[in-house]
Amino acid sequence: MGFDAKPKFVTFDMNGTLIKFSINDAMREVLGDRLPAEIADDYLRICKAYRIDECTGAYQPFHRVVARSMERTSRKLGLEFREEDARAVYETIPTWGPYPGVTEALNRLAEEVPLVIITNSDTAHAKRLSENLKAPFEVVISAEEMGIYKPRLGAFDYMLDKLGVTPDELVHVSASPMYDHRPAAIVGIENKVYMDRGWEHDEHWLGYERITDIADLPVLFGLPRP
Repeated sequence: MGFDAKPKFVTFDMNGTLIKFSINDAMREVLGDRLPAEIADDYLRICKAYRIDECTGAYQPFHRVVARSMERTSRKLGLEFREEDARAVYETIPTWGPYPGVTEALNRLAEEVPLVIITNSDTAHAKRLSENLKAPFEVVISAEEMGIYKPRLGAFDYMLDKLGVTPDELVHVSASPMYDHRPAAIVGIENKVYMDRGWEHDEHWLGYERITDIADLPVLFGLPRP
């Protein structure tokens, strides 16, 4: 278990992998009683599906991804949609913080190899959220900068070009096989780590190392556990 050669970079998905992605909590809070308890779980599940659908077409700012996914979900379930609700949900994003242990693991790993973020956040949110992690990142790449969202293959092509590396020269870390590990595998990134936070099913055939504790990440690079 682990990686034999030291990569030039370790690249990370951010929201849901390092930052606690709290959009469901935000929608429950903003919608309040207008989201009936008996359909709340369905609303959140369908909204997640529409978010990824909105990310696979022509680029639009993430506040529009949030708004369009909430609007489509509301229409499907017969609920009222208010643009100001979507904006309120979007504006909670920069307040989100890291999962436990993330800051320590990142700083430990950064002593050995440069860290990079590639995120579906807008540029301003990407900057704020990366600062919330309190760890050193060489580069933070936002969807706004790329003009494309993961899981589009162009996002990973952009990252490789910007970093000036070949796919075998980095390790990519994400909690999402769907958004990250599938496209990463397609563009030739063999060294991958699945930080399993229970969001998705394990797709072990994609050829990643699977961990359930972020403290195990530096161990994969030969560092002793603290």
